[in-house]
Formats: sequence, C-alpha cells, structure tokens
Amino acid sequence: MQFNLNFSTCPNDTFMFGALVTNKIDTRGHSFNLHLADIEELNSLALAHEPHITKISYGAYARVMANYQLLDSGSALGNGVGPLVVSKRTIYPNEVPFARVALPGEQTTAHLLFNMAFPGALHKKFYLFSEIVEAVLNDEVDVGVIIHESRFTYRAKGLKKVIDLGSYWEQKSGMPTPLGGIAVQRNLPDDVKLTVNQLLRDSIRYGFENPDDIMPFVRQYAQEMDPAVMLSHIKLYVNDFSLSLGAAGRRAVAELLNASGVVPANFDEHSFFVDESPASL
Repeated sequence: MQFNLNFSTCPNDTFMFGALVTNKIDTRGHSFNLHLADIEELNSLALAHEPHITKISYGAYARVMANYQLLDSGSALGNGVGPLVVSKRTIYPNEVPFARVALPGEQTTAHLLFNMAFPGALHKKFYLFSEIVEAVLNDEVDVGVIIHESRFTYRAKGLKKVIDLGSYWEQKSGMPTPLGGIAVQRNLPDDVKLTVNQLLRDSIRYGFENPDDIMPFVRQYAQEMDPAVMLSHIKLYVNDFSLSLGAAGRRAVAELLNASGVVPANFDEHSFFVDESPASL
C-alpha cells in the first residue's frame, strides 16, 4: 500500500522516520509519499484530513480525532522537554500576559500550554518556529515561545528563560509533557494501522542501533547544522516513550487532551489510540 506520510524537518522526526523512508528496514511492501514541513503546516494538513499518516501536535489532535488515531510509536514526550518562554531583557512571569508574545503556530502544543499558563495574554502573534528567536532579538516582540533546536541555542544568542512551560505542566499534572505524536487515518484497516505502528517502531530501533546510518538524512533537513545541537535534540526528544507510549504516556496524552477543553465529555479516551496488544510492544 502507498501512504501519504507527513512529518517535520526537526531532527527527532527525521531520526525516527529515517530508516523507514530510506529503506534501511523492511517496509513489508508499503511505500511512502513524503511531505516534510513545519509543524503548524502539518497540523493544518491534518485538519484538512489530507495525509494517511502525519506528525501532529498534541495541541491540535483533539480537533482531528474524529478522523485520526494516535500511534503508540513516534511520540515526543517526556520530562524536561517542554517549550520555553524567553526574552532579551529581564521579564518576570507576571508580566507575560501584558507582553508582546511570539508563538510557533496556533494549533501547536506550545500555544496550548502557553494558554494554560497565561490565559489572559493580550498580544499574541504567530511565527514560523525558526523565526521566533530573531523576532525577540529584533524587538518585534517582548517574549517568544521556543521549541525544537532553539532551546539549545537561545542562551548563546543572548536570551533569558522566563518560564519553562513543560515544568509548568509537569507540576500542574504530575505527568510528563506530551508535545507531539504520529496520527493515522481512522478509516484504514486495523491490521494496516498496526503494521504502520510496528514499522515506525522498527525504524526508531534501527536509528538507536545504527545512528551513523541515519544522521546524513537528519543533517539534510536540520535547521541547526551543528552536530552537537542535532545530537542533543535527538537525545532529548527521542526516548523510550518514542518506542512506546505505554500506559504512562497514554495517561499523560489523555490528561493534556482533556485539559485542552476541546474533547467532548463523552469521548472514550481509549479510542484516541490505535489498539495494540501487549505482545506486540
């Protein structure tokens, strides 16, 4: 079967999918039409129900859950992985609601977490994630919410952390921070969805075991070409939860989705996820 597969250019996604899309693992007869883009573009395409398989922000998933389920593999989730609010001059958290804020996309998990922490923020503007640091440095905004590689480079560029939105969520919920996952169209046959899940898990395992084989694909798309930044990015965002959400990861995702206020009260949390028997984990 041929799938339309969307994922981001960020090192964690290219690392996870690298072995799959460069045919370093057995794809079991399946092929993939690739579209790599910024996460907010991927969210928008999912809202239009276009791809068969897509990376999606957990902040956007509630709006597409009637058409997509989440795979057990491929998530960016953990402790200490959350978006950061940064500034050029000293700004205190109680000033953030009155500041000019740059955010990386309306449907992103970063925006969802920011709204939870600062529900009364008055001046928000959305940017491509890779443009936010420069927007802060150039005084277009007072603070920026940064994700991906920027969290490893913002200090060197003269910015300061105002608040860690991941820490905010972890203290509020007692759970790790879910950032994004891999969604698959609900109307695909169950056996196909399970196969896709296993292919992605195999791809991640291959990457862990053979990183030198995957890094050329990662470097092809990375915004920050410094090898140390790429490796730090992968180490932070690709972890055991990426191989399998497991019960703890699923609870964290469900908690965030329910906290978003978008999920209908009568929606069964178990139907968020592609059903998978423990024996296949």
